[in-house]
Amino acid sequence: MIQKCPGQDDRNIKPETITCPDCGYKAEIFSDEIKVRCLKCKGLICRERLPSCVDWCKAARECIAEEKWKQLKK
Repeated sequence: MIQKCPGQDDRNIKPETITCPDCGYKAEIFSDEIKVRCLKCKGLICRERLPSCVDWCKAARECIAEEKWKQLKK
């Protein structure tokens, strides 16, 4: 049986509010997202990302899937 990383458990995903740096709009972002488009000005709102297992774990690429790994490594 393969266990998923607890960080990828959909039950742990939470909405948060993040402020657009361009227009000040309060946008919703989920805890598994690192960027969203502002609904008001269409600008890109990026969260400040803290170091995670993606930065140091050799199995991270397989654990979280290739597409998500590439997104987080940008």
